[in-house]
Amino acid sequence: ETLFNKEKVNILGNQIKSVYPQFEIENFVNNSVSLFPNLELKERMSCVTKQLEKYLPSDFLQSLEILTESLKLRKEAMFIYGSVLEYVEKNGCNDEHVDISLKKLGEFTSALSSEFAIRPFLSKYPEKSLSKVLEWSRSDDVHVRRLASEGTRPSLPWAMKITVPYKEAAYVLNYLYYDPSRYVTRSVANHLNDISKIDPSFVLNTLKRWEKENKQSNEEMKYIIKHSLRTLIKKGHPETLDFLGYKMNPLLDIGNLELSATNLKTGEKLGFTFSFKALEDCKLIIDYIVYYPSKTKRRSSKTYKLTEIKTKKNKIYDVKGKRPLENMSTRKMKPGLHEIQIQINGNIVLKKEFNLD
Repeated sequence: ETLFNKEKVNILGNQIKSVYPQFEIENFVNNSVSLFPNLELKERMSCVTKQLEKYLPSDFLQSLEILTESLKLRKEAMFIYGSVLEYVEKNGCNDEHVDISLKKLGEFTSALSSEFAIRPFLSKYPEKSLSKVLEWSRSDDVHVRRLASEGTRPSLPWAMKITVPYKEAAYVLNYLYYDPSRYVTRSVANHLNDISKIDPSFVLNTLKRWEKENKQSNEEMKYIIKHSLRTLIKKGHPETLDFLGYKMNPLLDIGNLELSATNLKTGEKLGFTFSFKALEDCKLIIDYIVYYPSKTKRRSSKTYKLTEIKTKKNKIYDVKGKRPLENMSTRKMKPGLHEIQIQINGNIVLKKEFNLD
């Protein structure tokens, strides 16, 4: 409610009225806000967009110029500007206005990222859109460069799918991975992580090529690699672990898995611990997986990062962790039999069941 409320609609309305004096700001604000109470965030944004369509001139180019001038008056980036982006998306994704609309999405993205608004253009006008994306990758504006990566992600959260083949969309990343800004390189890594779920080999080959090109600092390249491969690491993907220098079957003498309790209630924490003796020097990446009961016969699971260790031969290591068993917006706890598994370098080495009342 703090992102889309009367105050924020007023700010946008006043900016528009200052460059377009005949704008009916009171009607614009009141009509928008009157519908807010029963609407979610995205619905509120669309509600404001409809009022923009109602109170701006019917001529798209004239309205676009008004919005361009009004956004120049902004003091900060705000979610309310998402309605402006949606206005361009809904009214400018057509043969007549595609070129000017793409140009404006690049201009407006520093007010609020155009990563959602660009996606209909990518699907309907792939050649024009990808050409513009390539242009954005060379921009002096960090927000525009990030848009080139974020807007073309295959699985951008909460966004519509795009029909552009992922390899074509990923081409622009070759110009962005050596960006000086973490804001951009994080997006590049998230983009590759999306692709890793459908084509691990493409991601690994891309990262190996970038390493050889040596255009990014060693430290930042390590970050990009680790962040790009995080899903494959959790899955224990053999080629990924090998690329990162993790031996598939390290020599370890592993003890028992001990749980803080085998009967727990929702809201409590499951504590767990185990020890092992390293029989060689090696790098370990240790995760744990919790299997949850579900409505179907097939259990759902979630992998969690635990720790990374560089072992010394003959040294004993104690590993411990805690998992809150509480209801979250993404997962509601269900009573019944659960299981925790310990994964080391992609291999399940220990497992134990526990019950949730």
